[in-house]
Amino acid sequence: MRSMLVAALLACVALPLAAQGGMDHTTKVTGSGKLPGGWNARFDQPGSALTDVDVRQMGALLNFRSGPAAIYWNTKDVATDAYTVSAIFTQKKSMQHEAYGLFVGGQNLSDPTQNYLYFAIKPRDGTYLINHRKGNSAPRGIVTLTASPAINRDAPGTGAASNTIAIRVSRDSVFFYVNGQEVRSFPKSAIGGAPTEGLAGLRINHNIDVEVKEFGIKR
Repeated sequence: MRSMLVAALLACVALPLAAQGGMDHTTKVTGSGKLPGGWNARFDQPGSALTDVDVRQMGALLNFRSGPAAIYWNTKDVATDAYTVSAIFTQKKSMQHEAYGLFVGGQNLSDPTQNYLYFAIKPRDGTYLINHRKGNSAPRGIVTLTASPAINRDAPGTGAASNTIAIRVSRDSVFFYVNGQEVRSFPKSAIGGAPTEGLAGLRINHNIDVEVKEFGIKR
């Protein structure tokens, strides 16, 4: 009787965790083990490999299928001083509660002292977040999940959505945009030391299937 009671209690705990994503599984993806020329990846979870994601370039279009969560960057994309980084993200079906977006200020991305600032959206519920990741510890939330009408949400039926995401850095401030609308801005002094100078790239969470086009830096 006691063991049955314990099992029932554990089940009650597990259900809410699963609903929150605490027991979310990672989709199995078989990739080629290679990235398009000049591109690099840093996975959130040690032990993940390029064979766990499928990244393909078709002209100016990049298609990402994951697999584990990661950041992706091209070694040529270094942003300093005043600039805007932007890209158009298009999904053909709902990504459920997963997020994708941009990062800036990338430093030491291939070693344990990695450092970057990222901005990601969740089209399923029209929310966004802004985080600072430093080292191998969990990201520090600058803006926790917040709803914005600027985000194009999953279309009824298909779950498709397309959003243009941008981060603009000026001499003393950082601005975050979705579809041309500013959703948040901060003085640089208010982002807790998060970097804004360095590599810029893409943040792709796990279980994502998204096309990215017109990624670039404008100064």
